[in-house]
Amino acid sequence: MEKFGRSQPVTRIEDRRFLTGHGQYVSDFAPDGCLRGYFLRSAVAHADFTLDLSEARAAPGVHLVLDSDGLAAAGVTEPMPAMGVPNRDGSKTPIPRRSLLAENRVRFVGEAMVFIVADNLDAARDAAELIEIDYDERDVHLDLALGGPQLHEDAPENRAFDWGIGDEAAAEAAISDAAHVVKMHVVDNRIIANPMEGRSVLAQVEEGRLHIAFSGQNVWNTKRHAARILSMQPEDIRVTIPDVGGGFGTKAPDYPETFVVAQAARMVGAPVLWVADRTETMLSDNAGRDLVHDLALGFDEDLRITGYRVDTLCNLGAYNGPFAQNIQTALFSKVVMGVYDVQNVYLHVEGVYTNTTQVDAYRGAGRPEAIFALERIMDQAARELGVDPWELRRRNFIKVDQFPYVTAIGETYDVGDFDRVLNRVEQLSDKAGFETRRAEAVKRGKLRGLGLCFYIESILGDPSETAHIEFTDDGGVMLYVGTQSNGQGHETVYAQFLHDQTGVPVDQITVVQGDSDRVEKGGGTGGSRSVTVQNNATLVTVDAMVGAFTPYLAEKMGVAEDDIHFDHETFRAPGSNMTPTLLEAAEMARAEGRRDLLNHRETAKLPARSFPNGAHVCEVEIDPETGQTEIVHYTVVDDFGNLINPLLVEGQVHGGVVQGIGQALCERVSYDEDAQLLTASFMDYAMPRAADVPMFTFTTEAVPSTTNVMGMKGCGEAGTVGSMAAVANAVADALSHAGVARADMPFTPHRVWKMLNDDGSQTLHSTA
Repeated sequence: MEKFGRSQPVTRIEDRRFLTGHGQYVSDFAPDGCLRGYFLRSAVAHADFTLDLSEARAAPGVHLVLDSDGLAAAGVTEPMPAMGVPNRDGSKTPIPRRSLLAENRVRFVGEAMVFIVADNLDAARDAAELIEIDYDERDVHLDLALGGPQLHEDAPENRAFDWGIGDEAAAEAAISDAAHVVKMHVVDNRIIANPMEGRSVLAQVEEGRLHIAFSGQNVWNTKRHAARILSMQPEDIRVTIPDVGGGFGTKAPDYPETFVVAQAARMVGAPVLWVADRTETMLSDNAGRDLVHDLALGFDEDLRITGYRVDTLCNLGAYNGPFAQNIQTALFSKVVMGVYDVQNVYLHVEGVYTNTTQVDAYRGAGRPEAIFALERIMDQAARELGVDPWELRRRNFIKVDQFPYVTAIGETYDVGDFDRVLNRVEQLSDKAGFETRRAEAVKRGKLRGLGLCFYIESILGDPSETAHIEFTDDGGVMLYVGTQSNGQGHETVYAQFLHDQTGVPVDQITVVQGDSDRVEKGGGTGGSRSVTVQNNATLVTVDAMVGAFTPYLAEKMGVAEDDIHFDHETFRAPGSNMTPTLLEAAEMARAEGRRDLLNHRETAKLPARSFPNGAHVCEVEIDPETGQTEIVHYTVVDDFGNLINPLLVEGQVHGGVVQGIGQALCERVSYDEDAQLLTASFMDYAMPRAADVPMFTFTTEAVPSTTNVMGMKGCGEAGTVGSMAAVANAVADALSHAGVARADMPFTPHRVWKMLNDDGSQTLHSTA
């Protein structure tokens, strides 16, 4: 690495251990003799039940068979945490109780009923087979609609909430008085995140304290909830997160299994490890998306948008997830009008409980859903109004001289130059040559389509973060951070930024994360917040550190404090030939016993959010004989502001785009009429593979943010926010030339073939 690390494409430090098999995940920390846990899960979607655990408890090698009654006897009765949103009429949203283990009634296939702890996994599974369950089955509610068999007494008609934001009357008037009105029904299908590493928990009591190690995204939330649920003092709990094999938001909320395993370890007095297998992941991990929209856009004679209304039904699954209601309401609303200059906007969302796995955060959490809906209807409007979809967007962009721009919902976009980004992607994607390529495809009997999505997303999560810099006795530096890497490359980018600001060599910097004993507090990972918020805290801490060393070095250098300046590598002052680095200054302080100069901790808060934005262009070719869709070109131009490491940014975009492609082309959660999951393994649930995606064209057009001194904008979720609509619009464009009027994800070969042969009448509801 050069002297300054900013904007250099540095390969990831952590990849050395990951690619050589030296990653350390939860199961790698299991001590010798560790007991293994297994969850017995419901085989039916909706039923009252009774259990007979006697034979299982007597089985060889079994140490504990724990059900809800056993938890209650141990004093563990607190429900899982969840948040609600207020209803439109001002009433509070009821939060149905979700216990750690099912209490006499199950509400989805895969709900945890009993936890068995044994010498090994085989013994635990064998014991589970001995448990007698008497189910008294109830009818299931599976449709994404109000009504049907009721899941919770405090949720009549299975309505979770009825929420709205914006000026409904103004939006309705603007649409009613519009010269043109475009309406569209859009389906956003349910998916399963499927991180490479399934959820896992290792719990043990160490010197009188409970230690929970798990695969997650935030140690402090889990510690707080563990103290409440297990009736313990926070200081008696340590929570750690080692290397994580993917999170994607699905590991952000807490799950019942974490606290059940922890309580079991307390009860048996030995370490207990639980690791979810793939089918268990598909049955019990929070799903993503699963909502439908009815959209309406009004346009004036000049095709400027006059009003926008969104009416959404979202599936919460059987229970209210910790963040679920907030995602499809408040988070969705932050970018509901995207990059367009429209003030008459209304968003109405109703949540529905069904006998399916709960739905919660998945990469983007609300922003992909909002942009997908908006960009689908923008393309549909262009077709109906007979205008180029690119031109329609240009006419409605927020202009450069309108920033800072306050949206109809009250968000303040600080900066943006959407025309510049669109011009760049138009050039890189060779839009001008597309019709020639389409004509050539027709000669080969293929359908070709071009899809554009112009997205904006809001950086979310706690805007404050703490950084702690410690000079160690071996001459290195420890950087303690409050975020949590799930594979994004944080170790590299944080060390790179600290090197950039201090000159400390990267190989002498160790990044410490994910340990509630070693890091006092933090916001974890999520909402594309990590790098911007954490490096802002590092910047403030470096300033404080330099300020602390300055008077100490002034005496050593024989100069006044005001004469010293730090050039991000050395301290210098006129009249002194001393130019100590920070490491040299720390060594002087250590030798003189000035331990106060070896530790520096500061907390910083961003004054406002930043808003990454960009354009995705997808070009597809469809074989009408088979329905097979091939992505032949994919181009991305993003505005992420100033970059620290372009290589990591590009990797994040690639990964996000592939997740969006997966949802658009192949991923679909499917249940039968009894709410049995039909896509419970990779034999039935299609994940995108290398052969399904093209080489990407990627570049950035930076408009530095004004909300932080670094001019940065987050990038972790942007690829997914932009890709879903880009792919869907490309497929819809191709199919429209074959007379298909409506096209919903996922565009599997069979579904595309059906659309072409059934006049587009096939629709998908993920829970049907």
